[in-house]
Amino acid sequence: MAIALGDPDHGYYRKSDPLGANGDFITAPEISQVFGELIGLWCAIGWQQAGAPAAVKLVELGPGRGTLMADVLRAARTVPAFIDACDIHLVETSPALRACQETALTGHNVTWHDTLEPVPNGPSLIIANEFFDALPIDQYERTDTGWRIRCVGIDPADDSLCYVTGDAINFKGPDFPVAVDAAPVGSLFETCPAGLTLATTLGQRMADDGIATLIIDYGHGRSGAGETLQAVRNHKSCGVLTDPGDSDLTAHVDFAALASRAGRSGARIVGPIPQGAFLTALGIEARTDQLAANADQDTASLLRSGCRRLIGADSMGMLFKVMALTNQTVGLPAGFDSLAQ
Repeated sequence: MAIALGDPDHGYYRKSDPLGANGDFITAPEISQVFGELIGLWCAIGWQQAGAPAAVKLVELGPGRGTLMADVLRAARTVPAFIDACDIHLVETSPALRACQETALTGHNVTWHDTLEPVPNGPSLIIANEFFDALPIDQYERTDTGWRIRCVGIDPADDSLCYVTGDAINFKGPDFPVAVDAAPVGSLFETCPAGLTLATTLGQRMADDGIATLIIDYGHGRSGAGETLQAVRNHKSCGVLTDPGDSDLTAHVDFAALASRAGRSGARIVGPIPQGAFLTALGIEARTDQLAANADQDTASLLRSGCRRLIGADSMGMLFKVMALTNQTVGLPAGFDSLAQ
């Protein structure tokens, strides 16, 4: 998965811009500008809750085409002191996407990084929208002799890629839920080592002197057995092993595992809650109505359909989850009102 997505010459994210109507998938910022505007206000409120520090790192992991950050900054202009305090950092490895981001953020002073590590410490607001789902996962298969790692090999019959069973593994420690022990033969269990490592780093940053990290992705709130790895090409599902390097590979995010790691690193864990509840609490419906009232009929229709897609229980509203990692001194972040009831 790491090779198929990130190989310097043939990796999916290295070769072209995969986003938007002409790409393989569409993310929330491409669906409605209101999504990014609300995230921008969320950041400004978080900054105020932290005492309005004179300097704050505004960081996005995997910024796509730069659409989200552009919307964030446009909305945040309503709080001029926050914009003045912001030092913008983008974590992106794709040259094609960096070029898109540079265009989208013309006029802003932006620093790019390949990883989070070079981003200076200090008060920070970090956004990870549909980032963790693209990190490489490991799969394990329950066999008659216990759990074994699932690998990719070559089928000698036709030289095609196929799944093969590898070495045995003994699941021990807090990263492996007890429920997995009861999974029947043939079950699969997925872990995301890169995601867990990043959650540890984010937790430490928040605990030390950060403000908040906002994680938005599709996934599940409880760890358990099951396969979620999928491939998408031209907005349609395809075989995971069919076109490596030419299709987008993702897996559902295990929010419970991320929360466990970040919490053990000292961060306060808020959520996860459904994306629909989060955006509704931030006022997505009122903002959409406001924009639609001043738009032509076609634009108004697109705005309202985008809103329904983002918060609808039968679309992204329930499948996508939102979780915040915060410094222990920061109050309840905006959008998580339901947790205070």
